[in-house]
Amino acid sequence: MGMWIELGIFGLVLVFAWWQLHDVKKAKAQRLAEEARKNTSAPGPDKKAGS
Repeated sequence: MGMWIELGIFGLVLVFAWWQLHDVKKAKAQRLAEEARKNTSAPGPDKKAGS
């Protein structure tokens, strides 16, 4: 019976790890989209000609 408890805990850890990786990928995609939107919308004064 102890083996099933350990397997259940291991399964929960795997699900939690997958959930966290999913959240990280989602946040990274959101950050990249925001940066791309910011870069294309207004070229700031830090953008110099010829660079």
